Amino acid sequence: MTEDLLSTPLYQEHLALGARIVPFAGWEMPVQYAGIIEEHKAVRASVGIFDVCHMAEFRFFGFDAFEALQKIITNDLGKIAEIGSALYTVMCDEDGGIIDDLIVYHTGDIEYLVIANAANRQTDWDWITSHLPESVESVDESDRTGLIAVQGPRALEVIASLAGDDFEPPARFHIAEAVLADVPVLIARTGYTGEDGVEILCHIDRAVAIWRVLLSFAEVTPCGLGARDTLRLEMGYPLYGSDMDRGVDPISAGLGWVVPKAKTDFIGAEAIARIREAGPQRKLVGLEVSEGVPRHGYPVLHDGTEVGKVASGTYSPTLEHGIATAYVPAELSAPGTELVIAIRRKQVAATVVRPPFVKQTSLSVRPS
Repeated sequence: MTEDLLSTPLYQEHLALGARIVPFAGWEMPVQYAGIIEEHKAVRASVGIFDVCHMAEFRFFGFDAFEALQKIITNDLGKIAEIGSALYTVMCDEDGGIIDDLIVYHTGDIEYLVIANAANRQTDWDWITSHLPESVESVDESDRTGLIAVQGPRALEVIASLAGDDFEPPARFHIAEAVLADVPVLIARTGYTGEDGVEILCHIDRAVAIWRVLLSFAEVTPCGLGARDTLRLEMGYPLYGSDMDRGVDPISAGLGWVVPKAKTDFIGAEAIARIREAGPQRKLVGLEVSEGVPRHGYPVLHDGTEVGKVASGTYSPTLEHGIATAYVPAELSAPGTELVIAIRRKQVAATVVRPPFVKQTSLSVRPS
């Protein structure tokens, strides 16, 4: 029996552009148009746009919203006291297992917007709302929200052309209102590529209009899931379901920076504190390989013994060789450690490195 897949409001646009469609997280999504490498390089050099309408959007409001969300997420919500600011975080279960990674935006005096992974929409919603007091109102806005990512060193130029002379782009990890081509939108200065850019939130009925006007710029390239994955992996950005899940804690996953040591009153805090104090048994590391392309699930070896498996792996179009992440014993996690990845029937040398794999992007060159 064929699984019933959902489609975003841009599905017909993808077909018209000749995209190759694949199932992803319960959705029919474009994996590529002209080709993954071409799309990847377009984002690194100019501008690429991505359909991310499948992502989940939740809104929470009320005088107790801050305290309630503060107990659910690991990062400190106090960091975004300023309206319009945002932070990256994870939320964990009582054992410290990662339920999902999220971006939380402070969108009003007593209001927060949370963007979550599409595959975890129902799980996240059930978990969060089950831990909210009655005084906090919650709305799942996923079905009425369109989301388009505009990424690359020229992304802000394109947005400014559409928004008009009075437009001031929000600072990194901030969100602001704007009007693009007569469409009211929210513009979040966030992304998943390591390049500068924004994510545009609009009513789902206006997503096609925004998509088409973005493609009217010659420097803009439509990009699929394939390029999104190679771009994020070059930066060492984790992917839920590959680099982390309920069986992994944030310390082992290299996400201790989103769990401030001074914050102790949140779900999973005690378990995470114990792991932090004792030190994780396994750590997620970056690996560069001498040849071949590592893929998810490939064995990682040390002295002929399997010590882990590839979590995420791909060919890096920027570096022109294979890169990967893998969980390995903590004693093998130091940069420079020599390991081996079994790529099909061949064993290939791999070296532990500290992500990001690609050091220079529009964000590193022009921070703001």
